[in-house]
Amino acid sequence: MNLLIGAINPHAIEWGPVVIHWYGVIIALAMLIGISLATKEAQKLGLEEDTMVDMALWAIPIGFIGARLYYVLFKWDYYIQNPSEIIAIWNGGIAIYGGLIAGGLAVYWFARRKKMTLTLLLDILAPSVLLAQSIGRWGNFINQEAHGGPVTRQFLENLYLPEFIINQMNINGTYYHPTFLYESLWSLVGFALLLLLRNKNQFLRQGEVALSYVIWYSAGRFFIEGMRTDSLWIGDFLRVSQGLSLVLFVAAMGVLMYRRYYTYPPVPYYKDEPKLSKAAK
Repeated sequence: MNLLIGAINPHAIEWGPVVIHWYGVIIALAMLIGISLATKEAQKLGLEEDTMVDMALWAIPIGFIGARLYYVLFKWDYYIQNPSEIIAIWNGGIAIYGGLIAGGLAVYWFARRKKMTLTLLLDILAPSVLLAQSIGRWGNFINQEAHGGPVTRQFLENLYLPEFIINQMNINGTYYHPTFLYESLWSLVGFALLLLLRNKNQFLRQGEVALSYVIWYSAGRFFIEGMRTDSLWIGDFLRVSQGLSLVLFVAAMGVLMYRRYYTYPPVPYYKDEPKLSKAAK
């Protein structure tokens, strides 16, 4: 049934000159849920209660800066002609890989500063980050962005999608692949798998939850990116996110096999009594 439902208003709140976008609300919600989940896991391992919040206060803003700079770098021909637009993040233009790279560097610095085990900290964060990514993609849905190429309405109906998604994928009279949804579901399944792996303490070693995150996300992103119409490109021959996904997948697989079969000591994800609170002070 083809219901006549218009596109969702991207503005959650409009109060005079103040406009709050659904995109920002969804991203904020995703971050809060991710931080809450990571905090519970950290407390279970004996970390100080505010460790994850302290880390997030550094990693999140640095991640946003990295996400914007990454996007600007690969659109440099435009921004060199329009330098005032570089800081206009409200007009769109952030890249998740840039945020992950910059945020990851912030986490590395935080671990060094707090004298914490980096691999364990990354293992705590990995499922939370993947869940936050899954939720955050719905901000792209509201903005009708990060979609794939044209499809028919019948194609979308054959996916058994709810009507509100089908209608939101109608942009100026053309229906598009809901690649935001593909990536959101892929990340959600990955989140569940990472939790399952992490709970199998005797099976994993420190750092392998984080490596599994990189392997899972980069594999899915490689194929989904090939369907999108808004990719960043290097020249006319390589989608940036596909190239980076391939590099990350191969590198993570290589590190995992090297650590597992050669020199890395078999340290479990966590010990019975990790006694980490003193190190975190």
